[in-house]
Amino acid sequence: MKETSITQHLASAKNALKELFALVGAAAILAYLILPLREPLERALPSLPVLPSVVMDQLTATTPVAASAGESAARLEQEAVAEFIAKRYRVAQDAVFNFVSIAYRAGEKYSLDPLLILAVMAIESRYNPVAESVVGARGLMQVIPKYHPEKLDAHGGEEALLEPEVNILVGAQILREYLRRFGDTGTALQVYNGALDEPTARYSNKVFAEKALLEAMRVKARSKSSQSA
Repeated sequence: MKETSITQHLASAKNALKELFALVGAAAILAYLILPLREPLERALPSLPVLPSVVMDQLTATTPVAASAGESAARLEQEAVAEFIAKRYRVAQDAVFNFVSIAYRAGEKYSLDPLLILAVMAIESRYNPVAESVVGARGLMQVIPKYHPEKLDAHGGEEALLEPEVNILVGAQILREYLRRFGDTGTALQVYNGALDEPTARYSNKVFAEKALLEAMRVKARSKSSQSA
C-alpha cells in the first residue's frame, strides 16, 4: 500500500515536470518566431507617413472656428481701445488693458456699453485707480462709499474700492440703476456726478465727447478685423 502511494506521487511529479518543460519550450519557440521580426518592424516604422502639425491641430480641434474668430476680434477691439487710452492719458498699457477688459465684462453684466463705462472713468479719475476726492469719492469711477454701503458689503467694505475690478463693477452697477430710474443716459450721468440740476449738462457732455473718441477706435478695430477675416 505504501509503495503504491509512492509510485503515484512520483507519477504526479513526473507529469508536472513534463508540463513545465512544455511551457518553457513553447515560450522559447514563441520568442524565436517573434524576435527576428523586431528589426524589420523597427526599420519600417520611420517610413510611416507623419501628418503635418496643422492637420493634426484641425483633427483634434474642439473649438469652432467662428467662436475663435469672435474672441480674436473682441480682443483686437479691446487692445485698440486700450492703446488709445494709454497714449492719451499716459498710463501703462498693460494696466489700461486690464481696466478695459474689466469694463467690457461689467458692460456685459449690467447691459451697459463698455465704452460708456470707460468714458466715465476718463472724466472721473483719468484712469487713476487710487484717486480720491475731497468729498470722499474713490478709485477709477470715483464711487462715494457712504452712499452705496450695501453694494460694497459684498466686496468686503469701502477699502475694496481701490481695487480696479471692484470699483468698476460697483460704478457700473450704480450707473445702470440710474439709467433704469430715469430712462435717459444724459440724466443718469448727471445724477452719477451729483449734478442733476446743472443746466448746461456739462458733465454728461464731457462723457459723451470722450465716448465718441473711444467709439472711433472701436469702429477702426472692427473694420480692420473684418478685412482680415
